[in-house]
Amino acid sequence: MKSEHKSLCAVTHGDGDFCKTIHVIQTFSPPIKPSLPAAAANSDSDDELLNPPLNFAMVDNGIYRSGFPDPTNFPFLQTLGLRSIIYLCPEPYPAANVEFLKSNGIQLFQFGIEGTKEPFVNIPEDAIREALTVVLDIRNHPLLIHCKRGKHRTGCVVGCLRKVQRWCLTSVFDEYQRFAAAKARVSDQRFMELFDVSAFKHLPITCSFLKSCEGRTHSFPSEDK
Repeated sequence: MKSEHKSLCAVTHGDGDFCKTIHVIQTFSPPIKPSLPAAAANSDSDDELLNPPLNFAMVDNGIYRSGFPDPTNFPFLQTLGLRSIIYLCPEPYPAANVEFLKSNGIQLFQFGIEGTKEPFVNIPEDAIREALTVVLDIRNHPLLIHCKRGKHRTGCVVGCLRKVQRWCLTSVFDEYQRFAAAKARVSDQRFMELFDVSAFKHLPITCSFLKSCEGRTHSFPSEDK
């Protein structure tokens, strides 16, 4: 099986040309050899493929985000060595997912945020703050943050994390829009803009990436169409 790396997004620091690039791996199978039965060849190919969840991406060292993982994504998640999953939906976690967590010693943190739509949107600030407290505790890493599609609820948590990391709002909104795309909500961005991170300044800095972010600005290059 061959693989090629493609950058999802890049973060450029204002103090130089250093560029931090997040990669995703695209895998593809070699052509089926004529001597092999088609069914057997397809079976071998399926065993080699690792399928990430919808909208999967690396947020920072030990922190990932995605949409709702299903059983086809479990082999991929095993490669991450997760300690924790932050689940942002109010619905009960499916039995298959619970069994996966138990089998792999992964703890579940659930913050039931309703997936309402504009204009009737009420983002519970307390739940976002509690989720961020879990994210900022390195003892919970590696961890995955997910909601249903990895766009709005996950986007708000990650956006508020970026404010703790001292990102400028332009970069925070740019990242949010990359995942939300045409479904981007003004209310989500307004929430992130007004979110007060001062309370987190008094917490012990247990995430190494917070230390490295101080005094830097972040921006994203425009995407190639």
